[in-house]
Amino acid sequence: MKIALHDAEMDHFGTIHKFPNFALMKLSAYHKQRGDQVEWFNPINSRSYDRIYSSKVFDFTPENPYLPEYAIRCGTGYGIFEDLPDEIDEQFPDYSIYPFCHHAIGFLTRGCIRNCRWCLVPKKEGYIHKYREWQDVVRQGSDELLLMDNNILACEFGIGQLEELSETKIKLDLNQGMDARLVTNDIAKILAKINWKKYIRFSCDQLSQIEPVIQCAELLEKNGLKTYRLFIYCLLTKDREDNLKRIYAMRKIKNATVYGMPEKNPALGIMPDHWQNVMAQKYIYSGQWRTIDWPEWEQQHPYYFKDNHKA
Repeated sequence: MKIALHDAEMDHFGTIHKFPNFALMKLSAYHKQRGDQVEWFNPINSRSYDRIYSSKVFDFTPENPYLPEYAIRCGTGYGIFEDLPDEIDEQFPDYSIYPFCHHAIGFLTRGCIRNCRWCLVPKKEGYIHKYREWQDVVRQGSDELLLMDNNILACEFGIGQLEELSETKIKLDLNQGMDARLVTNDIAKILAKINWKKYIRFSCDQLSQIEPVIQCAELLEKNGLKTYRLFIYCLLTKDREDNLKRIYAMRKIKNATVYGMPEKNPALGIMPDHWQNVMAQKYIYSGQWRTIDWPEWEQQHPYYFKDNHKA
């Protein structure tokens, strides 16, 4: 069989998009194991393919107009929440289709204990549960591991896996914001011992998370992890006052990096206003949130709002 793979994000963003599609890597591994020929989708060759798989992560990624109707579509970007069949999901990812990726990627847990309004994880993956052991995810020839777990601290298995990783030389990155509400002093000891590739990431998407994030930072520093290693995701909703309370509160964590994420959910009709994008890209990303309040900053930068409604 001749198999074609279509990565919707890579197709749309081109060289800007540098994150491998996990499902496509497993599909590639499965078909190559069966002796099938696997290549990237080329619309010119559409009629020659026996099967076409298209995977899309984000629902705002545009559809490729040349993708045939009979292509098998998968991923949350298509509104599809079905898991890969077990015989495919059990495959070790085929990294060869993404030659720019030199680290291992994967999950140790799936699901979450929370039901945040903006998150699809509970609907897609259900309640938190064991998925893989870290030894099954690491990649030969690389000492770097990127985990995509959504709430790894929410179960004993996940905590145990992190504790084991803390005893290795693996350079770890966890690209989702961990839940600071779950960090105890014992967990902080484990996290502080891990060889983080660059940052250790947490989220502060609600006012109720402010104090837990600050306390978590204090616990980590107490156990030897400097606060400049902290990376805090902050969801930017249309409630400006709520956003700013959380942003300003992060000033208490010396040298932490804050990353603003304007809320965007086309399926629910939620799209960011202009001021949310400016707040994320110009005010927060620049680091000016540390020293100047938003109203004053806005007055000093009227050109960002010249042709748009002010915040």
